Amino acid sequence: SRMPSSGAALGFLVLVGVAEGVIKDAVSPARLQSLFHTPYRPEDSQHFQIPHSSSFAPKANMQFDLSYADGSELKGFNGEDIVHVGDVHGRAPFGLIYQCNSPDFNGVDGILGFGLPKPGVEGRELPRPLLWALTDRSDAATGNAAGIKRRFSFFSTDDAAELQLGGYDPKATSGEMLYTPSLSSTDFIVGVTSVRFGKTEADAQELLQFNQPTGGEYLPAILDSGTSCLVLPGTDLGGRLTNKPFDDFTRLWATDKSFYITIGGKTFSLPYSSWYLSRTRQTCVQPSPVGMQGLLIGDVFFRSYLVEFDMTSRLRPVLGIAPLSASFAPAESSSFGHFDLRGEPLQKLRLLRGEETMFGPEHARRLREVDEVPIFNKKG
Repeated sequence: SRMPSSGAALGFLVLVGVAEGVIKDAVSPARLQSLFHTPYRPEDSQHFQIPHSSSFAPKANMQFDLSYADGSELKGFNGEDIVHVGDVHGRAPFGLIYQCNSPDFNGVDGILGFGLPKPGVEGRELPRPLLWALTDRSDAATGNAAGIKRRFSFFSTDDAAELQLGGYDPKATSGEMLYTPSLSSTDFIVGVTSVRFGKTEADAQELLQFNQPTGGEYLPAILDSGTSCLVLPGTDLGGRLTNKPFDDFTRLWATDKSFYITIGGKTFSLPYSSWYLSRTRQTCVQPSPVGMQGLLIGDVFFRSYLVEFDMTSRLRPVLGIAPLSASFAPAESSSFGHFDLRGEPLQKLRLLRGEETMFGPEHARRLREVDEVPIFNKKG
C-alpha cells in the first residue's frame, strides 16, 4: 500500500472505497472541500472495489466521521476482509472512506495505521488496529500472523520508507536501541524535557523555557510517522512556558542549525537535512494547533532514527529509538528474516520523573521475526 507522510494519521487501516449500494450520506462534499486550496482528486486513487471480493463482509452500521486539526475530514464505514501486509496476512477489519476532503489522499490508496486500540465508545466504533487484529487471529485458514509479536519499526527517506513487523532489523541502525515507556496506554507519547536549536549542541538555545523550573518539567510529545513535520508549541501554553517556542525558532532560523531533543535523559539531534525539505524548499517545522498542550514529532525524526513501537506490554507501549544507518536502504520488496539481538549493549540512563527512562534491551538474548515492507513515500 502507498502511505502519505503528511496530513491526518489514523491508528487503523483505512482505504479509499466505493460505498454505492452500501451506505448513503447527505453532507455536502463542497463544504468540506472548501477547507483546502488544493482539491482532493478521487480519480487519482485506486479504489477498493467491493464487488471484486468474495470474502469481504461490510459492517455498514459501524460508521465513522473523523475530523483533524489540519481541517481533514473523513467519513466512512467498517468492513472486514483478508488483508496482506508483505508476507503477513489474515482476516482483519478496516475502514472504507466514501467522503474525503484532504489533498493528502491524492494518488494515495489509503492509510496503513498501526496505532493502539482506543478505549470506550471510540474503540467500539473504529476498526481494531491492523497489527492487533492480525495477531489476534490463530486460525491458520485465514492468517499466518499469530506468531508475530506486537512490535513494529519504521524509518523513512526523502522518497521511500520501510516498515518492519515483529521487531527491528539491527542492520538498519548505527548504534544501540534505547527504550522508554510511553506516557499513555492509548498513544505513543514520550516526555520531552528540552528542545534546543543551534549550530552545535553546546551553543544551541533552549526553545522550551519553563516557567519557574524545578528540574522535573517536561512536555508530552506524540511520535507519529504519519505527520510530516516537527510541531512546536505556538503559544506559552497558558503560562507554563515563558516563551513561544515556534516564534523563537523562526527568529533563530538558519540553514546550518540542528534541533537537539531530549527524551528520557538522552539527546537526539535532528539535522537541517531532516527538518528542511530540499525538494520542495519547505521548512518542515510548524506551530501547534490551538489547544494542543505539547509537541508532535513527525516524519522528519524518522529520517534520522529507526523507531520501534513495542505493544507487547499489557500496561502501556514501549518506544525504542536508534540512530539510522546511513548505508541501510529501504527494502525494494518484502522480505522475512530472523534477527538475533544477542550483541546489543545493555545500558540504563537517568530517570525522568521517577519513571521515564531510556534503557537498553531488558534481555541479553532475544530473537525477533521482522517482516520488512517497502512503502512509497510520495509526499517526501
